[in-house]
Amino acid sequence: MRIIGNIEHPLLKITVFKMDNRVSVKFENTLYEQTFKLGDDERVATLEAIQQLVDAPFIEQVQTTFRQMHQTKLSGFARTLPVATKADFEQII
Repeated sequence: MRIIGNIEHPLLKITVFKMDNRVSVKFENTLYEQTFKLGDDERVATLEAIQQLVDAPFIEQVQTTFRQMHQTKLSGFARTLPVATKADFEQII
């Protein structure tokens, strides 16, 4: 797998990869990542084509998914991890 380019964005790191004839696009923020595997479709075989595909509405959907991922993690923590209380801390004099 090799990197064929990056797409500039102020909040996300967007990297385009190619392996054999398959292309994938990876979106990363500080906590999460999403990868779209686009296969060997010749319509998205170049970096320029990927840049057209990854337009503002596409990126907005990616960011919405990141928010959903974060909510899923928080919900899991709330269900399974106890909330710390003052009694859980030793008293330091």
